[in-house]
Amino acid sequence: MADQHLSEAISKNPIGNGLDSFLASFSSLCESKSICCTGEALRQLSEEDIQDLISWLLSALQTLPVARLLPSRMHGPLRDDILRLDLSLNSDDFNFDRIKPLLEQVIAKKPDEEIWAQVYHAITESTPPCRTVATRLQQTPSSRDMGSLVNSSERRNDTDLVVKEDLGPMYVGIPHLYETFFGGIPGLESASQIIFEKCCKGSNPIFREGWTGWPKDTQEFAILDWLQRVVNQLSQWAQDYRRAPARGLLAEPKKPLRGSTAKRKLDIGIVARPEALAHWSQILIPGELKSNPGEDQEDGAWFDIGKYVREIFAVQDTRRFVLAFSLCGPLMRVWEFDRLGGIASTPFDINKDGLRFVSTILGFLWIEERELGFDPTIITANDKKYVEITRDGIRESIVIDRLIGRTRCIAGRATTCWKAHSEGNPFALAIKDSWQYPEQEEEGELLLEVTENCVSNVARYYHHETVRLPNRDIDDVQNGIRKGLDITKASNYGKQQLYLPRGLDTRHSQDGVTGEKRSSSRTSASSPLSKRSGSMSPIKVDRGTLPNRVHRRIIVWDYGQPIYRASSRVALLAALEGCIEGHESLSRRAGILHRDISINNLMINEDINNPSWYSFLIDLDFAIPSDRRNALSARRKTGTRVFMAIGALLGELHTFTHDLESFFWVLFWICIHYDGSGESRFVREFDSWNYGSMHQLAVLKLGTVAKEELFINEATQYFSPYYKPLIPWVNKLRRVVFDNGQGEDEALYSRMRDVLREAQQDPNVMQ
Repeated sequence: MADQHLSEAISKNPIGNGLDSFLASFSSLCESKSICCTGEALRQLSEEDIQDLISWLLSALQTLPVARLLPSRMHGPLRDDILRLDLSLNSDDFNFDRIKPLLEQVIAKKPDEEIWAQVYHAITESTPPCRTVATRLQQTPSSRDMGSLVNSSERRNDTDLVVKEDLGPMYVGIPHLYETFFGGIPGLESASQIIFEKCCKGSNPIFREGWTGWPKDTQEFAILDWLQRVVNQLSQWAQDYRRAPARGLLAEPKKPLRGSTAKRKLDIGIVARPEALAHWSQILIPGELKSNPGEDQEDGAWFDIGKYVREIFAVQDTRRFVLAFSLCGPLMRVWEFDRLGGIASTPFDINKDGLRFVSTILGFLWIEERELGFDPTIITANDKKYVEITRDGIRESIVIDRLIGRTRCIAGRATTCWKAHSEGNPFALAIKDSWQYPEQEEEGELLLEVTENCVSNVARYYHHETVRLPNRDIDDVQNGIRKGLDITKASNYGKQQLYLPRGLDTRHSQDGVTGEKRSSSRTSASSPLSKRSGSMSPIKVDRGTLPNRVHRRIIVWDYGQPIYRASSRVALLAALEGCIEGHESLSRRAGILHRDISINNLMINEDINNPSWYSFLIDLDFAIPSDRRNALSARRKTGTRVFMAIGALLGELHTFTHDLESFFWVLFWICIHYDGSGESRFVREFDSWNYGSMHQLAVLKLGTVAKEELFINEATQYFSPYYKPLIPWVNKLRRVVFDNGQGEDEALYSRMRDVLREAQQDPNVMQ
């Protein structure tokens, strides 16, 4: 630690009592084992105890302010290295002996510089090689995802191909999947055995060399009728062995369930209560029935069950994962879907293994909601939901007021946003949860930097964290959800490529279109292709490159509504002006390029009692420092496709001028798809902007703005009646943006704001 800069940072930011909670936990553990609380205790504790100690220590180190100031051995702050080290604790080849010297230094309360030197040593010695995934270096159009659809009807013919890509990779025949999710249910094994024996007894047993009522023609409706009768019987018998949630069976395959944009039907589902309404919010476990065992394939039952899961994820905003089942003829699988995709058990014949079928049904009926994938860090009590955080060393409850939006996807970041407030403080906050690759730089760190640089008209930092489960383990997919299940053991693992989102969602990643976005704050028929939530690039990887996603949470001070909900035309123009000012401030004060200007990232606040900015930018997921814009990360096509600049669609290096052009497309899109109440409408002529290739979309956009006469004709035909008074001003903005011929001229900021300011004074606009 001879480096003067490091020594200075450490001396100015002492650890102080920052590790007291770890030391208290260590003392408590030693006392429970009746051993002395010294470094010598590390030789007497079990490996499991040592792992717990390391996890506690790494958690404490991450919260220290200096961890954000000390540099990483790779990139970013040292805090990122500590988090990566924490995530690797569960790997089979982790060497705990490498961390023991750090534990000894902390327990002995050695000087700060010695402790941080040992942290660097532990990271160098213990962290596995960074998991990198080779991506195709190309500027070709990426595939779409359902989280990206903007103001779309989501017609089945248009979206099914998109949904297939949105599902992520699906691996089947995973060993031990059943035991992983059902093994912890008390009394399940013994009760299943007793109830199955009851099925086999009596003068008219329901199981005798197979289920006696099993339909011979195996038509789906016949199977459904049989399944209802058997499940109801098993449920009735099960009440004698355990008091369990009174769940019901929903079996109305001809009736679309409410709560989805497209009309989606469900074959069968287990619901939260018997009297539950036919709504996706009530489905705990969806099921897919097929008459033919041959339908147990990717284009058959797998795809259909994935569509159901997507609807559940979309409307159940605290769902981390979803369990499901498929029954193709007599072949049954148990499924688990999360933000990496879907995995399934080995299939079994319910007529040959009746006991396993009974155990599976009872497992679905008895499993606790937390084990069904509901977020345990979102607490429900006294008719309110809240999360607990530690901010500046003080415990704080953040009460969730309502859902703002949630990305409609399975695999991907699955961004969810809520309006919230700190208990005892009425001022609004916004919470953003997402599932990101652990290698990705944290948006929270970037927001903190932005706030410290006094950037105007950009959401201000309040708190961020990597979410931890109640047992203090990091909430990630591979360990927090899948409990270490190995997809390389899947029966189809060697038969298909592993699909990963291009670039690992990182600002350092390579080419390819990326991104996913929160859905529009409405779930109706109108919301844009948000950033590509699961842009998939087929690549072959080995086990060392298998991906993971980590649950991250950001809280910001500023809360508003998407800009299209402005109360008037003048308010919309003023908000757009303020957001452009925010973009310029972000660039000038913090040296950051946003790169994802869209209607869901431009916010307006018209509440005089809300101290947030009047208008502001949110979401720095794809922002990069301006001095890195020549790097490969800047060459990725990022953004919400319908708002992307023409040059960006064609693969040009992303600059601030592309973002400024995106502001134009936001205004253009709002004028077509919204009215004065903020309600959206579906315009079929523009739906193709969601589904065509990047090149096709670039050509469409160029044809729209190239000639003034054609542009005015198109605006006259398609602008909603409410926004027609803006036609001359949107056209003037078009001339400023597309006819300037100035290249990267920063004066474009002021010229665009001048047009918007002048438009606000137009009597026709003010009416």
